[in-house]
Amino acid sequence: MNPVPESFGSLVFNDSVMRQRLPKDVFRQVQLSMTDGKRLDSAAATVVANAMKDWAIEKGATHFSHWFQPMTGITAEKHDSFLSPVGGGRVIMEFSGKELIQGEPDASSFPSGGLRATFEARGYTAWDPTSYAFIKDGILCIPTAFCSYGGEALDKKTPLLRSMEAINRQGMRILKLFGNHQVTSIKTTVGPEQEYFLIDREVYEKRKDLVFTGRTLFGAKPPKGQELDDHYFGAIKPRVAAFMKELNEELWKLGVMAKTEHNEAAPGQHELAPIFTTTNIAADHNQLTMEMMRKIARKHDLVCVLHEKPFAGVNGSGKHNNWSICSSDGANLLEPGETPYENAQFLLFLCAVIQAVDDYQDMLRISVASAGNDRRLGANEAPPAVVSMFLGTELENILTAIENETPYGNLEKEQIKVGVHVLPKFPKDTTDRNRTSPFAFTGNKFEFRMPGSSASISGVNVVLNTAVAESLRQYADELENAENFEAALHDLIRDVIRKHKRIVFNGNGYDDAWIREAESRGLLNLRTTPDCVPYYLAPKNIELFTRHKVYSETELRARYEIKLDSYCKVLHVEAQTLAEMSRKEVLPAVSAYVRSLSETVSARRTLDAEAPCRFEVEEISQLSRHVDNAYEKLLHLEGAIRALPRGDTLDRALFYRDHVLSCMEDLRLDLDEMERLTAAEFWPLPTYGDLMFSVN
Repeated sequence: MNPVPESFGSLVFNDSVMRQRLPKDVFRQVQLSMTDGKRLDSAAATVVANAMKDWAIEKGATHFSHWFQPMTGITAEKHDSFLSPVGGGRVIMEFSGKELIQGEPDASSFPSGGLRATFEARGYTAWDPTSYAFIKDGILCIPTAFCSYGGEALDKKTPLLRSMEAINRQGMRILKLFGNHQVTSIKTTVGPEQEYFLIDREVYEKRKDLVFTGRTLFGAKPPKGQELDDHYFGAIKPRVAAFMKELNEELWKLGVMAKTEHNEAAPGQHELAPIFTTTNIAADHNQLTMEMMRKIARKHDLVCVLHEKPFAGVNGSGKHNNWSICSSDGANLLEPGETPYENAQFLLFLCAVIQAVDDYQDMLRISVASAGNDRRLGANEAPPAVVSMFLGTELENILTAIENETPYGNLEKEQIKVGVHVLPKFPKDTTDRNRTSPFAFTGNKFEFRMPGSSASISGVNVVLNTAVAESLRQYADELENAENFEAALHDLIRDVIRKHKRIVFNGNGYDDAWIREAESRGLLNLRTTPDCVPYYLAPKNIELFTRHKVYSETELRARYEIKLDSYCKVLHVEAQTLAEMSRKEVLPAVSAYVRSLSETVSARRTLDAEAPCRFEVEEISQLSRHVDNAYEKLLHLEGAIRALPRGDTLDRALFYRDHVLSCMEDLRLDLDEMERLTAAEFWPLPTYGDLMFSVN
């Protein structure tokens, strides 16, 4: 018997386990809670808690934890044992419905952006019954939301659940207009492709910049990088294959549907892609995937690096967010149908996405903003910072025909209409992928290529869900009051195309001419995190999220503060690390090499005054110049760190970007040249070649 189907989900309290262990009426309540958002009563929760506890103990668990996702972007957990004293020095194993539904982990040190004062430190976790509980390292982990005493969201999950309800509510209105009354809910689905680097642990630990910041702060270009394209989809090395095998096995036990694995473009870079699942579960699974990658890599004496740009000069790592919309009857609402009527519905949902991306391009850019991802966007492996959409030639031609009310294809001379008699049947997918597009339609889903590899996918999908919900709300308001549905539908789609076609671009997103054209179209080019984060507080964005009850204005302002504060802290750690490595490792090592060269010159000239010493003399000259330059730049960097302004977070972020970061980049120029010139026996750090080719 194949062990994979047997082990898949073996550590998950899933439908199969619940069906066996819960009374039918309680199981039905749980199912309705998962599919339709129905509230689970306290009596049913107690039954679920007891069954969950018994199952977990049988699997060897001794503790439980409310597993949540604070605004750090990683996961958090506090372990409580099932033990409960009963007198006489004896204990029993207990777990109540109350403990299942709500916890109080305090967790006062997590970033809150001012949502929690220190004298109001309590935070609460609330069970998310739409995501299965699981066992990890002998701990029963219960996916939960995390909120303050006043109900403000302190996490990534709560807004995601709210956004899913928003698109469900508005999408259901649209389906009813098309006569679809049997559908009970709409959900978005996601398949996040995860890129990462693997580095030999021994080599990694010799680089303080990698250890402290996740990226190399300097490093000369090696003789070979990715220019031969021989790593991409190449044969997987045995050590990496062993890591991937164990990673798959552990993820499958946790119900994570890891599907595809391969080498990526840069040496030492790889990718894992899962099968699509509901967005909320996909977000949980991606957090688990990143955690398991790091954990299992260590077992193989490797380190998994998830930074967006760990090495200059080669591809960085992204996380492609493949997003779609599905109804409870299994239909993909972004897939062209078999009938004109189905295609009219497809077109309306497609227009909702087009309008959403155009109207809220600023929020999409914010959702992927970080100090690490700023370095990746615009490089040759990632889309530019300008948000645009790729639809493919044929679909764009159909939209153009609707916009201009002109004939198309097999309609001969008859003008294209959205009415049920004239709309053509769409081809499923006739256009190649555009890897330069930030937001590309790929047949029945959109691939959003801008997110960075280390980020939670929750933020991206909160924006997508809510923005599309707003488009659908506007359409439903208009069509519900229309006297002639088909005529109103046609006019609505035509007008949306005319108004929002500027966001559609099928060409090369790397071309400088496109960036100029995009700006002439009125599209935003928000290159850095401090450029885009102020748009959090734009009135239209506050109105969007408050209208759909995804964020309150207070919650948005908190996230504005947290995003900027994180940016400042990341650059501060990087600057301090670079200064320390320069002062304590690089400059002393290079000075020692110069001294060795000088001693060689002196010794040779003592023996023979006419002895040629061109190599040594020129090396001494060049290195001495770079040492002096680097030291001067180091002083500037240390001065910039000391000169940080106090007060407004945006002012500090701008100072870090414009002064501290520029000092770091300037210092790197001399450090890289010194590495190139210094003898290997004197250079104190593993080189790029050592790092990227460390796994044999």
